[in-house]
Amino acid sequence: MGDFKVKFAASKDELVQFTKNLLNDIQAFETLLSNDAFEKGITMIGAEQEMCLVDKNYKPYSKNLSLIEKTKMDNLSPELAQFNLETNTIPYLFQEKALSQMENEIFDDLVKIRNVAKEFEAELILTGILPTVRKFDIERERITPYERYFALIDTMREIRGEEFLINISGIDDLNIKLSSGLIEAANTGFQIHLQVSPDEFRHKYNIAQVIAGVALAPAVNSPLLFGKRLWKETRIALFQQAIDTRISNEHIRDRQPRVTFGTDWINESVIELFKEDIMRYRVLLGAEFDEDSLEIARNGGVPQLKALTVHNSTVYRWNRPVYGISPNGKPHLRIEARMFPAGPTVVDEMANAAFWLGLLEGYSRQLDDVTKYINFDEAKANFYVAATNGMSRQITWFNHKKHTIKDLILNELLPVARTGLESNNIAPEDIDKYLGIIEERVDREATGSNWMLAVYDNLQNKASKEEILTMITMDTIENQKAGIPLHEWDIPDIKELPHWHPSKLLVEEVMRTDVLSVQPDDIVEFVSDMMIWENMKYVPVEDRDGNFVGLVTSTRLLRVLRKLATEKELKDLKVKDIMIENPETIEPSQKIQDAMIIMDKSQIGSLPVVYNKKLVGMLTETEFFYLSRRLFERF
Repeated sequence: MGDFKVKFAASKDELVQFTKNLLNDIQAFETLLSNDAFEKGITMIGAEQEMCLVDKNYKPYSKNLSLIEKTKMDNLSPELAQFNLETNTIPYLFQEKALSQMENEIFDDLVKIRNVAKEFEAELILTGILPTVRKFDIERERITPYERYFALIDTMREIRGEEFLINISGIDDLNIKLSSGLIEAANTGFQIHLQVSPDEFRHKYNIAQVIAGVALAPAVNSPLLFGKRLWKETRIALFQQAIDTRISNEHIRDRQPRVTFGTDWINESVIELFKEDIMRYRVLLGAEFDEDSLEIARNGGVPQLKALTVHNSTVYRWNRPVYGISPNGKPHLRIEARMFPAGPTVVDEMANAAFWLGLLEGYSRQLDDVTKYINFDEAKANFYVAATNGMSRQITWFNHKKHTIKDLILNELLPVARTGLESNNIAPEDIDKYLGIIEERVDREATGSNWMLAVYDNLQNKASKEEILTMITMDTIENQKAGIPLHEWDIPDIKELPHWHPSKLLVEEVMRTDVLSVQPDDIVEFVSDMMIWENMKYVPVEDRDGNFVGLVTSTRLLRVLRKLATEKELKDLKVKDIMIENPETIEPSQKIQDAMIIMDKSQIGSLPVVYNKKLVGMLTETEFFYLSRRLFERF
């Protein structure tokens, strides 16, 4: 959103005024194009580095503004949630040592931030989705207190209503209801910017769309969310659902999500993308204006195009067109590649950037029109195949031929990327370094997602889910600090987790979520059989609306059964006749110590975990037994 003063468009008049300015900006943009005002003959690159802050227990640390103030870094800024940060690199001429210079700049910035974070007993991590993020961490009160962030979240809520539903399938399934769209902040990425002249924008943008899937596949790095194993790059699905403003209806009608791959190729000019975004997507934000952009453009000046820039910032194409103004005062165009996750290390990110840039430059010289070789739907399908499965599936490539992504990269795409980098006079040692990392990673199928899932599989019978996620987070940070390329990472052992503090755990990190329940009108014989079949001591009771209303315990059931005189009495008895009404409960955001105090004081063996009247989990003495056993085994 830049430095523009962005706000919630509270009235119809403000929306109308913003729309007028938006249409004015489009005319101004077309005037700049017709006047040949855009910068040409120069290729610059840059990047945005997003990251998360974590505390000494590797959980989100929500004090980004305090840390930023302490660092005094001009290129460090907050992001949506209070545990998010972002740095921006300086622009580099895309030649010679540009890639390694950018890597050094980012790495040095991270060292500076880490040194300040130590004073807060905090650390930072580069990862597509923070493995240890909890539902508690993405509630509205965790928004960074900037007007534009509250405006975005509140506008989204106004459009979508009270509930944000996230439904993603993978090895596990995630189906969760959230109170706000702040779940978007669980995503962190590494955005690459490439300056493109207007006359070559169509050609290069279409190529960027084609290569999006094959460039993403070896970079996937976010398979976990709330402990669920989902897509290889879950960011793609999560971001789309978190920012989705579509409203369901009874009839089939095509509507595009605000996070989008797009709908078709560019036919003539970049202006097609901006116009489509205005037509398809409702204005979310307002802004204050102090210029007549069309008059400035007609008089030979360079307008800021505030309305267009603000609106463009709320439409999240995976390849996004960007309008900017260069230091020399000329307007320019960029392609922003948004599909790459943050991490797993800076050198891996730069390898991803080199591969993408090399492919884009290589194919732009080899092909006169990429749309002759592959249709749009194939390119789009390839992107989602890569996001879902990484490199483990086939895709459709040029001339409708099927390839595994691994074979395609090793046999065809790496040579194209090398040619593209060489054509821009990138230093040979940089080409060898970064494309060599991609080659090793692809050959070994050593993606960030595969590493995380391997750690998960290795530890799932030795540790709790919370410990596994903590281990993944801790080991990622240590490898990042050492600058070890991903393909050289080892699978850690749980004994390497030295700073685990169970007393700081929240209930949601320990509770059991796979919970069987009964309804009040079920017969007691049914709940009795359930307890026998599953060796259960406690069965929660939910009504037809899913509200938690009671608890059946084995002790309570035995007492009732002992009083029954006949078998007929048992068959006539309902759950509501024997359940404990209004039992002790706890919320998922409370500390595990709170649960221990409640259970000890009330002399009970279970605590239903309830949020907004809904049962979300169970905490019993069994969970505490496993927690204690793991502590004894490790210490």
